[in-house]
Amino acid sequence: MMGGIIIQRMNMTTTLSPADVARSSVLDGVALLTHLGIIKVEGDDAAKFIHGQLTQDFSLLDLHTARLAAFCSPKGRMLASFIGFKRSNTEVWLICSRDILAPTLKRLSMFVMRAKARLTDVTPDYAIYGLAGSAIKTIADCANSTGSKADLDTCTLVNLHPADAILRQLWVAPLAELPPAGAILPLPTWLWGDVRSGVATLTAPVVEAFVPQMLNYESIGGVNFKKGCYPGQEVVARSQFRGTLKRRAFVAHADVEMAAGLEIFRASDASQPVATVVQAAAAPGGGFDAIISGQLSAMEEGALHLVSSSGPTVQILPLPYALLDDI
Repeated sequence: MMGGIIIQRMNMTTTLSPADVARSSVLDGVALLTHLGIIKVEGDDAAKFIHGQLTQDFSLLDLHTARLAAFCSPKGRMLASFIGFKRSNTEVWLICSRDILAPTLKRLSMFVMRAKARLTDVTPDYAIYGLAGSAIKTIADCANSTGSKADLDTCTLVNLHPADAILRQLWVAPLAELPPAGAILPLPTWLWGDVRSGVATLTAPVVEAFVPQMLNYESIGGVNFKKGCYPGQEVVARSQFRGTLKRRAFVAHADVEMAAGLEIFRASDASQPVATVVQAAAAPGGGFDAIISGQLSAMEEGALHLVSSSGPTVQILPLPYALLDDI
């Protein structure tokens, strides 16, 4: 291919543009993910209980798959987001941002009632690593599949959404285990890769700011519309089936620092923000990249500006995946 390069990893051939090739040399190695934590749900009713609380189907989840999921308020607003998987048929692990783990654990525990399920914060006992590029490991026959999961003795490996065509994984292991092999990848670079994947992780500044579709969760496997009830389910379903989605997530860039919770305005309207920064990270080439949630109409009109209508310019970049049509 003229101007590009073809690489083969984990039995998958991927064509990278010159820009992707430059990024691949940056997003490569093993990062210790100290910003994440783990809630363990264990007991005979663990899967049944968490199935009734989150946007994903955990009752039918097998031991070889991980799922993106949201925990919502009765109004359908996201209180937390997770990468969830089963370590056994009586044990579900939920990985989320550490800054919202404690209130999320407390709220989930309120609904256990008579269910045979116990929720605990096991973050102090485990290490979570991010693997990218040449550091990734092969997962049996489903090496290329986002969401594939494998248990390797006491360690768990999960395939994540790629970032700029660079494959990524989570590695979760007890503290006593040796870290996975690979060059050291700085955490800020990993966080930039998270942004480039277009898959938002909810953090404290934006709790209760979005319904899942405002972060494209229905398009990236974070919502199951065929499962039973959960808090906020009616609002989430109504937003989808009635075609009322007016806000989506986008990847964006600015030459100045961006952070979760900052607002974005159009130059023509200083009174009302049209988008919110969901998460952001310093870009290796300069400036900051971010996932923003914005009004569809505003994203198609005129210049966007950070903090005020005359603030630094925000540029919308292509999404790394396709959006599902409203149902």
